Amino acid sequence: MFKHIMVPIDLAHIEVLEPSLDVVADMAKHYDAKITYVGVTSNTPNSVARTPDEYEQKLDAFAQKRHDVHGQPVKAKVYSSTDPVADLDDILIDAIEELNVDLIIMATHLPKKLDAVIPSHGGKVATHTDVSVFLVRPQEQ
Repeated sequence: MFKHIMVPIDLAHIEVLEPSLDVVADMAKHYDAKITYVGVTSNTPNSVARTPDEYEQKLDAFAQKRHDVHGQPVKAKVYSSTDPVADLDDILIDAIEELNVDLIIMATHLPKKLDAVIPSHGGKVATHTDVSVFLVRPQEQ
């Protein structure tokens, strides 16, 4: 059913992505799908990398580690922006078409009152594309 899964990755917050990464591994194995890990970084130094090229190297290393977990073909794709927070949704929506994916698996947060004012990234991606979007909530402690 699914052939190509896109997984948005924030290397600054890997610890909160673990539940969604487990789902990615299971779905990729089940459907024998390839995976593209997508990162969006700033053009200026940040807490993860000094340059977009350095960020890309780190995302490539992350993708290869995940390949060791699930064994499915992986790629990493980095997009850079002057304002990644503001541009994230549009970059992800454009990446879906560019990469020709048919499923996006994204980590999300637990619903909060502020969501009525500031919509979630997953919600915007789901309403602005025609591909399936699987949102994985964090496990409550």
